[in-house]
Amino acid sequence: PPERKRFYQNVSISQGEGGFEINLDHRKLKTPQAKLFTVPSEALAVAVATEWDSQKDTIKFYTMHLTTLCNTALDNPTQRNKTQLIRAAVKFLETDTVCYRVEEPAALAELQKNEWDPIVAWAEKRYNVAIGSSTSILGPNIPASTKETFVSHLASYNMWALQGIEYVITQLKSLILSMGLIDRHITVEKAVLLSRLEEEYQIQRWGSVEWAHDYDLCELRARTAAGTLFVHLCSESSTVKHKLLQD
Repeated sequence: PPERKRFYQNVSISQGEGGFEINLDHRKLKTPQAKLFTVPSEALAVAVATEWDSQKDTIKFYTMHLTTLCNTALDNPTQRNKTQLIRAAVKFLETDTVCYRVEEPAALAELQKNEWDPIVAWAEKRYNVAIGSSTSILGPNIPASTKETFVSHLASYNMWALQGIEYVITQLKSLILSMGLIDRHITVEKAVLLSRLEEEYQIQRWGSVEWAHDYDLCELRARTAAGTLFVHLCSESSTVKHKLLQD
């Protein structure tokens, strides 16, 4: 959406029957489909309210990733159920970034082996599955049992968290990196670096377009971090003190 002039002075949260609501002055925030913007945890409400309070003279919607994720969870514009969300996430295994390897140039092949093999090995041990990798354009042959294991694991998350998980997977083009990130095995910076390994290799060789590379990198980190935070805030029972935006 285009930027909009900031029309409110104060942001606060309040608890309603369905959860925690965001108030812009005396107006209750609504979703694009005009539903009451209500989130399941106070911590998530504080995070969203902080996004709105951080806007200056104009509202830059494209910087408000948590708000966007909440809108998606509330409006469910694609009308998918939990099973469909899980299947969509697991389908990324078939084209997972860290499973596709090159044979040439040798330096890049070695880099992929050194950087990606450890995260694949971690996932195989963590979930007791076989994943592997391949230099074929068809990718690795992921066993059906591996897919079902991830289906079962993702089923333990609620619908809100699943929206966030799929969002992170979409950013990184990798279920394996996303699970490592959400399980706190790797950091956001590491996950993003591993997802862009070939691009970073090419940049080291040929250089980058001035400012464009840094902008893309920061944007990807911001989206990935927001998605990961969203998953955690939707998965954990956490409370925060009522100090919203007072510091």
